[in-house]
Amino acid sequence: MKRFMVLHFVIWIWAILLCGVAHSGKPTSVNIGAVFAFDTVIGRVAKVAMEMAIADIKADPRVLKGTELKLVMKDAMCNAFLGSIGAFQVLEKGVVAIIGPQSSAVAHTVSQIADALQVPLISYAATDPTLSSLQFPFFFRTTQSDIAQMTAMADLIDFHGWKEVIAVFLDDDYGRNGISALGDELEKRRLKISHKLPLSIQFDPDEITKLLNQSKLFGPRVYVVHVNPDPKLRIFSIAHKLQMMAKDYVWLVSDWLSATLDSFSPVNQTSLSVLQGVVGLRQHVPDSIKKSAFVSRWKKMQKGVANISFNTYGFSTYDTVWALAHSVDKFIKVHNNITFLVHDNYNLNHTDGIGIQLEKLKVFANGSELVNILLQSNFTGVSGQVQFNSDRNIVSGGYDIINVNQMVIKRVGYWSNHSGLSVVPPEILKKKRYNKFSPDQKLANITWPGGKTERPRGWVIADDSKPLRIGVPKRASFVEFVTELTDSHRIQGYCIDIFNKTLEFIPYEVPYEFKPVGNGKENPNYDALVKMVADNVYDAVVGDIAIVTNRTKIVDFSQPFASSSLVIVAPINRARSDAWVFLKPFTADMWCATAASFVMVGVVIWILEHRVNDEFRGPPKKQLVTMLMFSLSTLFKKNQENTVSSLSKMVMIVWLFLLMVITASYTASLTSILTVEQLSSPITGIDSLIASNWAIGYQVGSFAYSYLTENLYVPRSRLISLGSPEEYAAALRKGPSGGGVAAIIDELPYVELFLSKETDFGIIGHPFTRSSWGFAFQRDSPLAFDMSTAILKLSENGELQKIHDQWFCKMGCPGERKSDTKPDQLHLVSFWGLYLSCGIASLAALVVFLLRMIYQYSRFKQRQKDIASSSEPSSSHCSRVIVNFFNFIDEKEEAIKKMFTQCDNHHNPT
Repeated sequence: MKRFMVLHFVIWIWAILLCGVAHSGKPTSVNIGAVFAFDTVIGRVAKVAMEMAIADIKADPRVLKGTELKLVMKDAMCNAFLGSIGAFQVLEKGVVAIIGPQSSAVAHTVSQIADALQVPLISYAATDPTLSSLQFPFFFRTTQSDIAQMTAMADLIDFHGWKEVIAVFLDDDYGRNGISALGDELEKRRLKISHKLPLSIQFDPDEITKLLNQSKLFGPRVYVVHVNPDPKLRIFSIAHKLQMMAKDYVWLVSDWLSATLDSFSPVNQTSLSVLQGVVGLRQHVPDSIKKSAFVSRWKKMQKGVANISFNTYGFSTYDTVWALAHSVDKFIKVHNNITFLVHDNYNLNHTDGIGIQLEKLKVFANGSELVNILLQSNFTGVSGQVQFNSDRNIVSGGYDIINVNQMVIKRVGYWSNHSGLSVVPPEILKKKRYNKFSPDQKLANITWPGGKTERPRGWVIADDSKPLRIGVPKRASFVEFVTELTDSHRIQGYCIDIFNKTLEFIPYEVPYEFKPVGNGKENPNYDALVKMVADNVYDAVVGDIAIVTNRTKIVDFSQPFASSSLVIVAPINRARSDAWVFLKPFTADMWCATAASFVMVGVVIWILEHRVNDEFRGPPKKQLVTMLMFSLSTLFKKNQENTVSSLSKMVMIVWLFLLMVITASYTASLTSILTVEQLSSPITGIDSLIASNWAIGYQVGSFAYSYLTENLYVPRSRLISLGSPEEYAAALRKGPSGGGVAAIIDELPYVELFLSKETDFGIIGHPFTRSSWGFAFQRDSPLAFDMSTAILKLSENGELQKIHDQWFCKMGCPGERKSDTKPDQLHLVSFWGLYLSCGIASLAALVVFLLRMIYQYSRFKQRQKDIASSSEPSSSHCSRVIVNFFNFIDEKEEAIKKMFTQCDNHHNPT
């Protein structure tokens, strides 16, 4: 039995040795590696921070109790090859994790080694956004990725209203990928990086000088600098010598500058003079008791030794070691050991002579388990909350916005992903649930290069050495708009005056020179002229440039300064005399209603006046004439007969009001008809013109040709090009039958100028396409926005109209002579209310009169019955009653009264 147990033990030990397993109980020590550049701004701080963290972990009995955490450090010297060797060297020591590297370029190489051996790699300074968990599943980052930093930078640029920037960056993985992230963020805000200035990692002064000198020729003056920490500040020293740290320049820097400045000793603070007005980012570290205690310990440690000033990367380094310590502690509690295995796919036996014992490199058996534990990290460190997101980056804590002014670093605000720009720390705003879309985005006052406190414009469109190249069409016709004078070569015209006036409203000087385009014998092609702006032949085009769709796709236009809708011009003449023109103001139904009203009023007044007014009595012929003439005479306000009845007077009031309105409307309509201008051609608008087969004229160079052929599908054979107002007039007078044109289609400003000198032609119908004139600029030109603002000011204060009147109203402004073959007539629907009122008044008067007569007639008959003998038979046939009733009405009022008097006397004799 004893022999069997010994044999079993030997076999077990042999199996372990065959598998290459180093197995023991709870380890007495655990190795972690650190690969970074010792002699750098960040590396010097990181080395001390790691040593402090190791010492604090050893002194804390709550972490790794009974297990010592040992740190194995190797110098990468910011070199990917040396960093890889350093990684192999620390991996030989059986490390469970590697801290670093700080260089993004080195991190790419070391990450592949760490992934192969399943050893977590935790960087406290590599910010390259392409170091992702998808490509490197064992890579962690305890500093903020450049995606967060460049989002902050883009928000800062957008906040100040700059549209374009120049990127100065290190030409390596860190620089290129960081600027790429910035470009993506700017594009989301419709901004852009207009030029990129890549620098070699040697920071060659001649190279920097050459690139910065070249950038002076560019328009933008906003520079974003994304390089490695540089204690010599070579970029800004050279920019200062080149006078690029003056007003109108903007220098924005990523957090490399804050790391550099925070590491400066007081002796080196004088070098800050070259940074006057620079604005940068610094990783935000919330104020806390832990932070204050750590900084205090740091300062005490530096007394009496070579001073190493502290920067924010020291916080993240210290917390990185603690995050590893907590995770390893949890790992040991679960697995109780650290296990390494030789990978079956690796054949490392033939590697002699390369200086590295690769056979000693083993795979961390449970490395993925440690990765999962690290992902669950959640504690408060000296840098704030230490917690990883799904991409294995530290949850962003935001950035401080710093400003260098008079050799003092001043914090002017904060940025965080959830609150945007503010003057309140992001941790406070997060508690208030403040979001970045709130309208309170603001920063404290910033001092810019040159000592200015006003926000720099951020671009220079031109200077005296390189003035703005402005193309102007050298027109052969309609030269009032823009042309070059032959004798003096001076550029003048309506459009030029507007351009010069707008420059007065721009708060900076714009040097420029006009470049005439065309031979002066014919108008240039405006599409080709605009294309020259897109091709950078000219910076802008000033003239009568129509804003149409195909042009807006390649250039930017200013705010329109004139309407240029297409209109139709055709021959016109005065309306000839018409013997029956007086009938045109009213439609037929209106005339019928008016005539019926005259008859109705005459009949009503006759009925109401017949019993009481002698002028309405007499022979039937006389009464008929009186009845008709009475209502007609009211039209001329001269009545031969006077009304007596109250009911008649009521009807007359309503009738005279209706007559007054009808008369006034008739007079106005007739006046319009007698003065309107009629067409001598049957064209009524664009539809009728296209439907015909007549020739159509257009101006050479105008967009009317492309619009007619491409949009309205007019055959090109019908279109005749015309080059001057004289050709316009001659072609219109000839007409289509004489080899001319039936009409001309052109832009409204040209037509107005043409009509100011020609009275035989006019505009037909309404504009059938809306367009405008504007100044054309290169894509995203900042000057386009300022010119638009200036044009709006000119429009609001009336200057645009004044310039128009000075050029085109010297002999009086031409009104639009529009055709109207069917002038508006007066319809019954517009007056039916008046006619209805008159009819109701007349009907009411007749009803009252009839009721009154029935009452009188019934009284009269009753009195007759009382006088008559009761023995006499009554003859009350219906027809006889009606006849007697009308005879009663026909009697005069005085006769009726006498009849009533006689009946009363007979009934009551004296």
